[in-house]
Amino acid sequence: MSKLMNGEIPLNFKKNPYERTQWHDDIKDPVTGEIIDDGTPFMSEFANNFEWGIFNAYRFMIEIYRHMERMRVQLELDGRVPGNSGTFADVLDGSSNKISLDKALTDIIEAVEIGGTTLKVASVDGFTPFTQVTIFDDEHIEDVVITAVGTDKITVQALKNSYKKGAKVARSNVSIDMVNAEMGVGDWQTFSVDLVEVV
Repeated sequence: MSKLMNGEIPLNFKKNPYERTQWHDDIKDPVTGEIIDDGTPFMSEFANNFEWGIFNAYRFMIEIYRHMERMRVQLELDGRVPGNSGTFADVLDGSSNKISLDKALTDIIEAVEIGGTTLKVASVDGFTPFTQVTIFDDEHIEDVVITAVGTDKITVQALKNSYKKGAKVARSNVSIDMVNAEMGVGDWQTFSVDLVEVV
């Protein structure tokens, strides 16, 4: 029983990790119908071995596909841009190749009007002058260039829209779905708050 699967297995195995169960039927006396030898009993350990075996097999196939996809993209890029070695490739499976998404993100803590250039923000971590950022809330969105970064504020080009307190300032508002290997537009976030009276 100790060799039966009961969870995920490492993907760097050298031999087939699945241990088969050799099943046997009951042996009956053809005349009396009496069971002479019991067959293999069906137990939850055997069923779980099936389930984990199937799960791990699919997990391994998905990992193989990811490796193949990376190689396919790299070959495609080498054909178009010889010698780039896939530098500009990311198949969005969680293992980026030499590039990574700049995820710098902060909140505007005071509303800003049209034409404003100073954004008071919750944090300036990850933001540098002369880089582009996206500012967005539930009504407006625009891309501007940072001209200066202070301790608690970011100075940008004159805004074409007004923004609410809580609007986002981001190096990229892309949302990456690693499960489906897709890039989508990041959403303005809303929250539900439950008020609890404290006595």
